[in-house]
Amino acid sequence: MTNRIRLADLAQQAGVSTATVSRVLNGKDTVAPSTRKAVLTALDLLGYERPERLRQRPSRLIGMIVPELTNPIFPIFAQNLESTMAGAGYTPLLCTQTAGGITEDSYVQMLVDQHAAGIIFVSGLHADTQASADRYQRLEELGIPYVTLNGNRPDVAAPDFSPNDAAAIAQGVRHLGSLGHTHVGLAMGPDRFIPSQQKTLGFSEAMENLYPGEPAPIVNTLYTVEGGQSAAAQLIDMGCTAILCGSDIMALGAIRYFESSGLSVPEDISIIGYDDSPLMAFTNPPLTTFRQPVRSMCEAALSTISGLIDGSGTSPRSLTFQSELIVRKSTGPCPK
Repeated sequence: MTNRIRLADLAQQAGVSTATVSRVLNGKDTVAPSTRKAVLTALDLLGYERPERLRQRPSRLIGMIVPELTNPIFPIFAQNLESTMAGAGYTPLLCTQTAGGITEDSYVQMLVDQHAAGIIFVSGLHADTQASADRYQRLEELGIPYVTLNGNRPDVAAPDFSPNDAAAIAQGVRHLGSLGHTHVGLAMGPDRFIPSQQKTLGFSEAMENLYPGEPAPIVNTLYTVEGGQSAAAQLIDMGCTAILCGSDIMALGAIRYFESSGLSVPEDISIIGYDDSPLMAFTNPPLTTFRQPVRSMCEAALSTISGLIDGSGTSPRSLTFQSELIVRKSTGPCPK
């Protein structure tokens, strides 16, 4: 701080205390963004030269918080976000969660400490209806822009970019119906997650529209290979001839279960996945699945958060994207 700067003059101009002025000039993080801006404006209006630490370029660091990378769809999100950010001149910082590892809240605090310009959440706690939304309110209070992907939650104010899960699953039901299947089941992850709820809604409504009064069995397990195996065992006992799965990983688990049980896919039972993860075209059989528009979602998310960071964007809005049904060889005619 230079001796030419009179704290009392700045405090009077900004309408704050001299202690607050001192904290701003010394780069402390305990000052609200609006108050910090008022002090910096007072500096400029009174003709003072800003201290060196306050003349540094704004941070171009954006944090990406994603779930564990064992599910191949999440590395695809990370890769697309990284390449999109790098092309826009931002520095991406990947924060990966694992069971028993660093929590989402810990990552957020680390990014706050690193003065990140913004944060992108992929399938985070915003998608969990049982998790508190207070953590996101804190980011708003700190003035840190953030957006979410895969989980548009009403009580989280950030712009969200998600596929239309309900419409996709409904299309899957219609595809199976065109093949003669009327006993269709849904293998889904935990129902507390918003994508699970949306897929379940699409399934239930489509089954009621196509087959009024017929059973529409749903099994909630985990978004894992083992979860798919468990759901498949229950749904085949309910008489299903086709199964829609909440993820490709679950679909692979279901196929594994049927193969170990002496059943063939799709001759005995049809399977549809969700995500179109890498290598799904090369499984045995190649998996019919829904392709999330990952690239478009990531580009929209970055464009929006960039506008929030620079203050140049229009009023930010959430966007919903359409997934594409990719028909391969894991679906076939209903067995007679």
